Amino acid sequence: MQISREQESGAKQKLRIAAEQLFAEKGFEAVSVRDITQRSKSNVAAVNYHFGSRDGLVASVLERCVAPVNAERIARLDKLEKKAPGKVVALEDLIGAFVYPLVHGVEKSELSENLYYRLLGRALAQQVDGLPQQIEEQMQGVMRRFTRAFGRALPTVSEADMAWRIHFMVGGVVWLLMRQGGGSPVVQGKGQSVAIETALGRLVRFAVAGVGEGHELDAQAAKGPQVLFDF
Repeated sequence: MQISREQESGAKQKLRIAAEQLFAEKGFEAVSVRDITQRSKSNVAAVNYHFGSRDGLVASVLERCVAPVNAERIARLDKLEKKAPGKVVALEDLIGAFVYPLVHGVEKSELSENLYYRLLGRALAQQVDGLPQQIEEQMQGVMRRFTRAFGRALPTVSEADMAWRIHFMVGGVVWLLMRQGGGSPVVQGKGQSVAIETALGRLVRFAVAGVGEGHELDAQAAKGPQVLFDF
């Protein structure tokens, strides 16, 4: 999976960053070209010049946001499967490979941590068939790989049921990113905030129970609720 990382001019970068901020704050559909040019102090023609159209700008933002996550997901899955050739990869490891790459792009983003997570949540909430073609193909490729891996780990779960379980897992991820990025981070008891990495770890353990429902847990995972829900 190749990721385009062309050098940007200062004017193009200003437009993209302004678009990322606004998309994170308001959503992709609510932001106009004029909103973006006003935030970036550019003229309307600059969007067409640098990105071809508003759709081209949206595609650029989505690619920079989602493509690195997808690339790391596949790299982690490849590593897991090569580490245990011919064996079933543990469900928790599969879900972790799908979820944990979400936190790593923030270090390379020009956005604040809150806005980055909110933008990523909005990007992942987009309907796959409404994404730019390149991103749609990436997402479909990722989902095919992980769906096959989940199927091998849970051979008694039907294809339709597995699809629903994955949808619910992704919904939990989107909710967490939006909550973390919306100025109201997830809290636990007495108003204490929880780091996104910690929250994702708990989501992984919760998803293991949901995605694997009806499937016997292995001995290592079935040590009791203090392990599955380490609050």
